[in-house]
Amino acid sequence: MTVDTLDTRILRLLIEQPRTSVREYARILGVARGTLQARLDRLERDGVITGTGPHLSPAALGHPVLAFVHIEVTQGHLDEVGDALAAIPEIIEAFSITGSGDLLTRVVARDNGHLEDVVQRLIRMPGVVRTRTEMALRERVPHRLLPLVESVGRAAEPARPTDA
Repeated sequence: MTVDTLDTRILRLLIEQPRTSVREYARILGVARGTLQARLDRLERDGVITGTGPHLSPAALGHPVLAFVHIEVTQGHLDEVGDALAAIPEIIEAFSITGSGDLLTRVVARDNGHLEDVVQRLIRMPGVVRTRTEMALRERVPHRLLPLVESVGRAAEPARPTDA
């Protein structure tokens, strides 16, 4: 899928002003509402836009502790363990990975004791060989996509002729 300059401008607005109406986006961008809606539909259909919900804070929901738990899985049990992770609400993301371990999870907890309880639950899962937990101390770069969107947009801009 090719993201052009207008798509980049649309994505920037969605990131910076998520509660604005389609009509207002069209006005800001200087395009017809139908054009904007067609672009949004295509970006959704092509999987560029994957959601429109609010971003929630686990800390504000009473879960300020963040850890990354690496899980080593018995061969042949990756799918089973991966599916079982979905039953644990404190696991907010899980990825199959290369390197040390088979799965990497992002886990939130109310406090260190609660985190230990979650890790113990993981250890008791059939197919889990061992875990390794790394606690996050401070977020240095929050989840972001705007710099990537801008980079893609710059790459999509047509080359301008230079004066010789």
